Amino acid sequence: MQSNNKKIFRYLIPVFLVLLYVGYNSASLFADESHTVDSLTETATVASHDAEHHETIGEMEHESAVEAEHKVDAGKLIMEHIGDAHDWHIATIGKSHISIPLPIIIKDNQGFKIFSSSRFHHGHEAYEGYKLEENKIVAVNEAGEINHEASFLDLSITKNVMSMFISVLFLCWLMLSVARHYTKNAGKAPKGIANLIETLIMFIRDEVAKPSIGPKYAKFLPYLLTIFFFIFINNLFGLIPFFPGGANVTGNIAVTMVLAVFTFVITSFNGNKSYWGHIFMPPGVPKALWILLVPIEIIGMLNKPIVLMIRLFANITAGHIIMLGFFSLIFIFGAMSETLGLGVSVLSVAFTVFMNFLELLVAFLQAYVFTLLSALYFGMAVEEHAHEEHH
Repeated sequence: MQSNNKKIFRYLIPVFLVLLYVGYNSASLFADESHTVDSLTETATVASHDAEHHETIGEMEHESAVEAEHKVDAGKLIMEHIGDAHDWHIATIGKSHISIPLPIIIKDNQGFKIFSSSRFHHGHEAYEGYKLEENKIVAVNEAGEINHEASFLDLSITKNVMSMFISVLFLCWLMLSVARHYTKNAGKAPKGIANLIETLIMFIRDEVAKPSIGPKYAKFLPYLLTIFFFIFINNLFGLIPFFPGGANVTGNIAVTMVLAVFTFVITSFNGNKSYWGHIFMPPGVPKALWILLVPIEIIGMLNKPIVLMIRLFANITAGHIIMLGFFSLIFIFGAMSETLGLGVSVLSVAFTVFMNFLELLVAFLQAYVFTLLSALYFGMAVEEHAHEEHH
């Protein structure tokens, strides 16, 4: 038992690093355009003049009175929080935004340009020929206009990328700590966090890998454990409303796409003769029908990673949208009436707390489902089919 666990912990680290590298590049290239760190409400300046003075003297300027707007754009609020960003928003105090700037890395025909996202001043200024436009880096000319013909590669470390760095470092520290615990306490029952991690590992091995894959499960176990813990930890981090949590990593379709591609590639490379034979030469079917069945089988094969990608992305994103929707109700009804807003806030907070606890279950469930489906695909690829010969 202990020998197997040590091997598992040793294999987890390199697979984590591979996932981190590919996820970093994908999440950087597919950074969500909808996130901004500007204020959630726009307040117009109000300038009023005394109604008793109807006559003005000389060149006095009269400023028109503008009502202050306190409306909350719920759609914008939600998209800002579930999207990616080039800085890590911490808090808003009055009109000031406290945030952690992240590195901007751009490769163009002049070479690499590396600087802090604070140079953009939240999208109000350009720097080195680039600026933030709806939180997407765009090239601009000397006049500050967007240059659509400019070609460059954005490799910036966004909020989601930084969150993956943090989660992978946390997982490496966690797994190495558990491994050291086993080394120091050989022959003893694990305690505390080591006991929890062993329980999860045994669950994935005995309830997911073995039944789904069969005798060849050990070959795929390191990958299955990696994606399970990677998705589970990032789901939990996404529920933390403050740094280092709050990033919507598994709700980013680029990240889920990378994970799904990993599963697809492993399935394809490990597919045996029987697996590919069922796709390109369906047994027990007249050859005249192969022209119809083979394209269907190929579509089914390609559809599996798409289902994995969308399932994880949609479920995690939906949970965040529901919770933020409850929060938005407070401001929407509060703009109508303070009393109404106060009453709605009690219900909204109660529902939000309930959804937050429910999301804890979803965090585990989605990691489990992704791992289970991956194991099922591996099992289909390595399963041996015995066909009787008919003479």
